[in-house]
Amino acid sequence: MLIDAMYPKSFASDNHAGVHPDILEAMTTANQGDAPAYGDDTWTAAFAEKVKEVFGPEAEGFAVLNGAGANMVGLALTLARRYDAVICADSAHIATHEAGAAERLLGVKLMTVPTEAGKLRPSDIESRLGGLGNPHESQPAVVSISQVTELGTCYSPDEMAALAETAHAAGLRLHVDGARLANAAAHLGCDLKTITADAGVDVFSFGGTKNGALAAEAVVVLDPSLSGAVPFLRRQSLQLASKMRFISAQLTALLTDDLWHRNARHANQMATRLADGLADIPGVTLAHPVQSNAVFATLPHAVTETLRRRYLFHYWDETAGTVRWMTAFDTTPEHVDDFLDDLRKAAATHL
Repeated sequence: MLIDAMYPKSFASDNHAGVHPDILEAMTTANQGDAPAYGDDTWTAAFAEKVKEVFGPEAEGFAVLNGAGANMVGLALTLARRYDAVICADSAHIATHEAGAAERLLGVKLMTVPTEAGKLRPSDIESRLGGLGNPHESQPAVVSISQVTELGTCYSPDEMAALAETAHAAGLRLHVDGARLANAAAHLGCDLKTITADAGVDVFSFGGTKNGALAAEAVVVLDPSLSGAVPFLRRQSLQLASKMRFISAQLTALLTDDLWHRNARHANQMATRLADGLADIPGVTLAHPVQSNAVFATLPHAVTETLRRRYLFHYWDETAGTVRWMTAFDTTPEHVDDFLDDLRKAAATHL
């Protein structure tokens, strides 16, 4: 379905938003003259230094093109053997929305675990460790979690630290799909380092595209023993951009003067405004806690279909009538209030 003038604002994904003006300005600045390719430029060097400033002196940042690519490079770093496996939630993006990339490209088995609200617990990790040392079974090598989860929920720093401790005690590493890491930190009221380096994470992706960037993601390595392989894996995974300066400039802009936080906090606030506005609408209930810029709601199909004639959004579970509404850095209070008004009208018509 194409977005055109009939859709006043998309609530389908924060990927649908445009580019933040500060990021466009950073790209314009990087567009002055020539520069060496493949990351041998001053903008990429500046990004590497900014990563150390934000995440700690041992952190190594590598710009990539997209989130799935960031996950594949990050996971590849942690998988040393052909029989390794990844423990993840059954709702994890790597298991549900990356077209089997992990299995096809990495040849890895995903050991999925049913979860509540998309969050793994230490006991979930332990439940998949029974085959360690058994030559008849794939061997868990890494735990992968999403922060924010696919259900819009967030791991607290203590929850992440507990997962890291459990993983490390079993000889596993902890990988984080951080496509919306900024939204998690904004919700938790902490900096990015608190839920990565300080929590015991080994490698993670830092998402920019969902937070105001054009096409900019990063793999950040916190375990120094892993970083040397990134340049080779990034190239092999087709994630090494020729004009890297334009990606690096975006990521540096996000990490400068807390732009990442301002964008994510605003998106989260708009989701909270939307969720709060549902309270007086009959037949509409929240399906999951609102802890980021995602609102999951369950409502009658007739109401949903009426609303979808004007707004772009998707079913999450069509059988149950659950939909997902996403807000972004450029969602305004007026966008939310207009959406709620139309939802009230649709509910009044069909209920």
